[in-house]
This record gives sequence, structure tokens and C-alpha cells, in this order.
Amino acid sequence: MIAGEGRRLIAQIVLDRKLIFYSGLEELWAPMASVSKVSILDYFNIVFEGENGKIESNCKACGTRIQAKRSVTSNFVTHLKRKHQAMYDDFVKRKDMKREGYSSGSLHTFTTNGGNARCCLPINAGAGGGGGGGAAAGGMGTLEGGVGGISGGRVTKFDRHDPRQVLISEAIAKMIVRDLQPVSVVENQGFRELLQLLEPRYTPEPQHYIQSQLLPAYAYQAQLATRQALASAHALSLSLDLWRGLAGATSGYLGVTCHFLTSDWQMRSALLACLPLSGGSSGHRVLSDFDEVCHSHGVSGRAYRIVADAFLSTTAPKPCSLPGFLISPHLANSQGGDDEAEVDGGNDADQTSRNGHGEGGEGGEWEDTLEQSLGVSRVDCFSRCLEQCVREGLRSCPQLSSTLAKAACFYNYITSAVPPEKLSQVFDSPGSMVGGPGNITNAPMDWATQLKVLRRLLDSVEFLEEMSGPGELSLDGTERSLLRELIDTLEPFTEAWDMVHGDRQADAQTDRHVSISLALPCVLGLRKHLAETSAPHCPPLSAGLSQAVERLLAPILENPLYITATTLDPQFKLTWSSNPDWHRQVLIEELSKHSPASSPIDLNTDLHPQSQTPPAPAPSPVSSLSRPCKLFSFIKQRPATQAKSLEQELAVYLREEPTDEEALHYWRRKDIDFPLLSQVAKQAFTIPAGGTVVESIFTTAGHCLLPGRGCVLPKNLETLIYLKANYRLLWT
Repeated sequence: MIAGEGRRLIAQIVLDRKLIFYSGLEELWAPMASVSKVSILDYFNIVFEGENGKIESNCKACGTRIQAKRSVTSNFVTHLKRKHQAMYDDFVKRKDMKREGYSSGSLHTFTTNGGNARCCLPINAGAGGGGGGGAAAGGMGTLEGGVGGISGGRVTKFDRHDPRQVLISEAIAKMIVRDLQPVSVVENQGFRELLQLLEPRYTPEPQHYIQSQLLPAYAYQAQLATRQALASAHALSLSLDLWRGLAGATSGYLGVTCHFLTSDWQMRSALLACLPLSGGSSGHRVLSDFDEVCHSHGVSGRAYRIVADAFLSTTAPKPCSLPGFLISPHLANSQGGDDEAEVDGGNDADQTSRNGHGEGGEGGEWEDTLEQSLGVSRVDCFSRCLEQCVREGLRSCPQLSSTLAKAACFYNYITSAVPPEKLSQVFDSPGSMVGGPGNITNAPMDWATQLKVLRRLLDSVEFLEEMSGPGELSLDGTERSLLRELIDTLEPFTEAWDMVHGDRQADAQTDRHVSISLALPCVLGLRKHLAETSAPHCPPLSAGLSQAVERLLAPILENPLYITATTLDPQFKLTWSSNPDWHRQVLIEELSKHSPASSPIDLNTDLHPQSQTPPAPAPSPVSSLSRPCKLFSFIKQRPATQAKSLEQELAVYLREEPTDEEALHYWRRKDIDFPLLSQVAKQAFTIPAGGTVVESIFTTAGHCLLPGRGCVLPKNLETLIYLKANYRLLWT
């Protein structure tokens, strides 16, 4: 009886298990049935279908005719991705939903009391099984090989043109570009294992495909987009950047950046080219390459000014930094004595780099070439001149080095000894704590960033000394006074630097453009500050800064270009002028040179001027209703409208009160009221006051790729730099 009862119990268990299994099949087929077939052709109207599966379709959104085969749909996918991003996203979403439906339908989880998962059933579990035992055994099987796209226990890989495959490959390329990684990273075993874990269906692209096809294709797309944007640009200026001293197959790179005003009055910048320089590249050869880049992008004869100064580095770029202030042992080891020698005692070694001309050296040849080839079209970069003033001021005061080194040691000690929750009370703002535990960066720190850290340190030095313990690397009163004097003396320089550069911690790809209209007011402010500053603890610092400002920045005050740009900035006008009548006359003379009938700078024939007239602004629409003579006879006849002269426009403009309105927004609004002034304003505001994106990339790459850093030099680095500089153009 007991045996019979046991058999009945076993039979009941088997029956219950079969019922659960078949009810599970009904549930798992339900989501699969609800997912309809997804095809890229859903977004196109097929107008013709020929032999061998050839079809012609019109895009439902824009009507573009596309020819392809039914079996090869990459043309359709590419069209949606480039022209109709929302439709492309919808297509990818539907494809993913379909896969998820099959994935969820391919697995069914048994649950016991309490909802704990016990086992999984693949779709083919028990299929073709014979008896109940076989069915049960099949139903109890487990899945190997991951999730989704499963056939016979193996993962089904994406097709080469599958949107998900393309999307992941693009994400990998973006990572390589953004981080300037060598393309060989895709062959690393750890990287491939990570991809397999995240998406088993993805087939990793080989290194040679990314190197020779994918990245050049993105570069070609960027070139097409740039040429198209420049074709309709209202005004433009160019920047020329050189990076020399890279260890490797080449001696450096040439970067050509265009700053242009779009038809909707938006300021944009794009890197036109990044070209490798050979070891024997002379100044004439560099400018010849520069001219070829201008011709290929259709900007010859259109550039208002060319930013190319004598501070273009002839060695690997190094940021100006406070002498001896090496934050964190990590950065001290990586930057070593190079930065300290650069500011402290490397006068002879650094002479060519910082002045752009040595005694009979390559720098002198380069500066002479600039003067001969570019002439009046050349403009010095304001931010480089500003940094050079700080560099020379710090070099004039060598006694700062020992005190700054002690302050750096104290900072390094407290960031390692004081609990993070206590440090957050002092270094609470973004970027105020640099180089601490968990916050070590490979990016080089400039003098402005270091000064902000030093200010926070001095503002809370008593609190920090109490937290770190008595007598631990404390700063005495004289040292604190010296450091406070350094901070106060350089504070206006820091403010000017921040206005030009903004937040250096922000994304480097942000298209932030600051025009040279800020330069002249900044110079006046620096002059006034240094004249009123007393430096009892460090007199050479103030004297060195004053001499550098007079030599490098004071000429801006009498330069007609800067006077024009500052006056046409509605927040300044002539409020800065101590002699408005003289400056007004200078302004009229400069404006008359660049009125619509004048000639912009030409790069077509050896970079010399050539006549070219910009298009006249479109006239305002006139009412189509004519005025009846008798009906409106009581209204006085209006005098014939005459165009205002340049002097009249300027007089009306200067009578208006200054405004904080953004300059380009103001001139877009006033384009009709001041047509002559607005034409010059468009051109003047294209000249940048700060460095370019590629200059920042050069500095970062130089810090990471110099010998001794342990980094691998990426092949075709110029392509990576070009794509990184144009990242916003491609992927934002």
C-alpha cells in the first residue's frame, strides 16, 4: 500500500511538472507573438522592384530616392542615421524590443514558494522528447552561452550591418578618439572579454578595419560637414598651431583651425587639418602647407585675420606652472624637474620655446617668415601673451620656489592624512582639490589652477594644521605672507585667464568662443592693478610682471584692430577710453578699411590681399499696399530714406547706453539699424582671444606621450587629434 501510494505521488509530481512546463510555453510564446517583424523598409516607400532583389525606394520623411538590394539594407540604415536621427532611434528601439521579446521568450524560469528562481528552460527543451522522463529531463536543462539570439545553445552573432553592431563599433571608435587611445586596444584580451560580457552577440572589429576604414570614414564625414558649413559662413578667421618635439616618427604637427560665423549668427570652430611635420620642416614649408589647407577648404581670400604668433612652441608644449608647487607625489614623479626647471632656472634652454626666436635659431627664422608672409593679417594670441607675462614674472622671483615647494608638501600631507569628510569643508568647489587621493589626474595643471588650490589652502591653513597634527609641515608667518602676496598680485591675471578659457575642467569639446574684444579692457585692468600694487615681500615679482605687460600686452592699447573690436562690443563701447575723440577717429579710419566695399585678407596668392566684395545685406520687405493720394493726403509725405554713412551709424551706436547683451545677439538684432558696423563686427568677433581646441589637445597629448610616461604612441595620431578636435561636429 505504501509502495502504491508512493507511485501515485511520483506520477502526480510528474504530471504537475508537465502542466507547469506547457503553461510556461504558452507564456513564453506570448511576447514573441506580440513582436511584429521589424524592417528598415518600413521607413521607405518601394517604388520599383527589379531582378535579383534590386529595389528603389523613397524615404517617407524627405523623399530621397535610394537604390539597393533587399538583402543589403545598409544604404537605408545610413540614410536614416545621417538625415533622420529620430526615425533611426525608433528603428533601433524596435529591433531591440524584438530581440528582447525572443530573449525573454527563449527562457522560462520555474519558481517555487517564495518566488526563488530554480531553473531555466530553453525553447527547445523537451522538443522531440519521447516519454515523460525524457520530457522532464529536457525541461530541466539549463542554457549555456548567455542570453538572446540563441540557437542550439550558442549565441547568434549580429550581422555586419546590424544597427546594434554598427552602434557598438561607433562607440568604440569614439572612445579611442576621445581618450587618444592606440587602436590596438581593440585587440587586448581584457577588452574583448569585457565586450563579450556586455554584448555576446557583438563581433569585435579587427584593428586594421578601425585603423584603415572606420576612422578615415569619420574624418571624411567631418571634412564634408566642415566644407558645407564654411560655404555659407558670414565671416571667418584662422588659427595656426604648431606642436614640435614629439618623440617618434615625426617631429611635430601643424593644426589649422577656422573660427566662423554661421548664417544664423552662431560662432563655431572647426579643425581644418592636422598635418605631421617632417624633421626638416621650415617656416616656409609650414606656411605652404597652411596655404594648401586653406585652398582645399575654400577659405582662401576669406580670412579676416590669422592668429599665428611667435610663441608657437619649438619644443614639446609645457604649461606655465608655479615653480616648485608639485601637487601629489604622482604628479611630482611624472612632471619631475622639467616643470620646475622650466620656470626656475631653465632660462637658456627655454629661450627658444618661450620667445619663439633665439639667436640665429629656428625661432628667428619662423618669426621672420610670419612677418613676410602674413604681414598685417597676423594677430598674436592674447591668452599666450598673457601666460607669457605670468611666466616671466615668476621667473624674475626665484625665491618663491622654496616656499611654494613647502606649501606643496603641506598640501600633499594633509590630503593623505586628513579624512575626506574634513577636507570637503575646505576643498568643496569643483576643481578646488587637485591631485588628492582618488583625484589624481594626468592632465597638466596650469598656474591658474594651482593658484586656486593655494588660495583655498591659505584661507583654511589654521584648520588644516589642527586637523593634521601639531608641527607637521606647518607654514610660518613669513611664508604665509609671501604666498598671500603672490596670490593677490596674480589675482587679476587669473581673472583674465578664466574669462578667456572658462572652466578647464569642463568638456574640452565645448564650442566656446571668446573674441578679442576682451583683450584691451583686460590690459587696462592689469596695468592699473600693477601700478597700485605694493609687494614688500617679493618686489621682483611685481616689477617682472609690469615689464612683461608693457612689452607684450601694452601695444594692444594702440592697435586699431583691438580698439575696433572692443568698441563694437556693446558692453564696452568707448566707456574705457581716456581720450574718446582720438579713439573715435582711429575707429572711423579702421572701419572705413573694412566696409563692405573694402578688401578682406586673401590667401590665394602667397597669402597677399586680393579684392573681394562680400554680399550686401538683403533689403527689408516693403508693404505691398500703396498709399492712396487723396485718402491719406492729410499725412505728411516722408522724406526719401537715405543710407546712413559710417560716421552717422557710429554716432548713433555710441549714443546708446552700453548693455550686457551678448555681442553677437546684439548685432544680429541691430543688423538692419547698423548695416555697415555689423559687417565689421561679424569679422572682428571671429578672432579668438584664447587658444584653440587643438592647442589644448597638443598639450594633453604631449604630457601623456613624452618619453618616460610609459604610454604607447598611437599610429596615425594626426587622425585621432583631428577627430577629437571635431568631436562636437561629428557626435554631438
